[in-house]
Amino acid sequence: MRILNSVALLTGGAISAAVLAGAANADPIHAGAAITSSGKPPIQADSHAPIGVMGDHLHKKGEWMISYRFMRMEMADARIGNDKVSPETIATTVPNRFFGAPGQPPTLRVVPLEMTMDMHMVGAMYAPSDRVTLMAMASYVTKEMDHVSFAGPAGTVRRGNFTTKSRGIGDTTLSALVGLGDWGMHHLHLNAGVSLPTGSIDEEDDILTPLGTRPRARLPYSMQNGSGTFDLLPGLTYTAHRAKLSWGAQYNGAIRLGENDADYSLGDRHQVTGWAGYRFVPAVSASVRLSAETMGQVDGRDIRIAGPVQTADPDNYGGERLTAALGLNYVGQSGVMRGHRLALEVGLPVYEDLNGPQMAHDYHVTLGYQKAF
Repeated sequence: MRILNSVALLTGGAISAAVLAGAANADPIHAGAAITSSGKPPIQADSHAPIGVMGDHLHKKGEWMISYRFMRMEMADARIGNDKVSPETIATTVPNRFFGAPGQPPTLRVVPLEMTMDMHMVGAMYAPSDRVTLMAMASYVTKEMDHVSFAGPAGTVRRGNFTTKSRGIGDTTLSALVGLGDWGMHHLHLNAGVSLPTGSIDEEDDILTPLGTRPRARLPYSMQNGSGTFDLLPGLTYTAHRAKLSWGAQYNGAIRLGENDADYSLGDRHQVTGWAGYRFVPAVSASVRLSAETMGQVDGRDIRIAGPVQTADPDNYGGERLTAALGLNYVGQSGVMRGHRLALEVGLPVYEDLNGPQMAHDYHVTLGYQKAF
């Protein structure tokens, strides 16, 4: 929570100071006062937040927007807290919580090496009024995790590598964005949403055990497509523009409402993010973003998830993470491309303190398309 509290205090102070600045500094360019050579007002690329921020803006009454995002996230190199640990260290020193059950060795003899997650997200927004915008988002998720199995109950001899995979529909989110106020160039709105458990939590695949057998097993929590629970998604978003500069901040969270059918719930998540952007021309802007996140451990346990691997232990989830990202936004100004938005954001971890052993984030990339009508 130390990272999250520090970023929250800085973000809150910036928001308060910006709001008190007043309406006198409102930006006529963002208000659409300028006219392009086509006779239509320019559409500003930075009127939307970086593509990695969800629910950042409201629409005018009767307006729709459709969106598509592709996100790839890669993880590698296990950590305990902030310290890197090798597969051999994990295999010979980290206790297996299931030791004592039939076939369970005393330490974690199966170690994840890398994980890749690809997520396709399709969204729609509709504004029944100028003050309220409704938002829905569905996703399709593909995950792969590479492992190494160490032979027998002890030692550092590698028996072999294997990969597990899962894919399918993820959880679905429904949200309402409610405007709380506009003060010239400053805007504040509430994010209120729910997550529906449309993603599966019973994915299975073949594994390689330390004894050399290849049984089919239920995959760990991080390899499932959904949470299995109904979740509350609270949030608060602030945005502002002045001349060619834009900035904003957002809090968002996921609060689990009880256990799923497998008798567990993922940890609650809280995130604070802040960004700043610069508009080179109406069609193109760039951004930098800092994000602090804390997530709890898995609460409860699926009795079908058990094995000498760190991802089977509910305690090896969650922690704190600080991420920095760079983004680029483009919006068409004329012809058939007018109003079509393309965006890119690339993020890297700055700091991680993980409940481990747990794989660290390597990088994430988000590509997006948006069109309002």
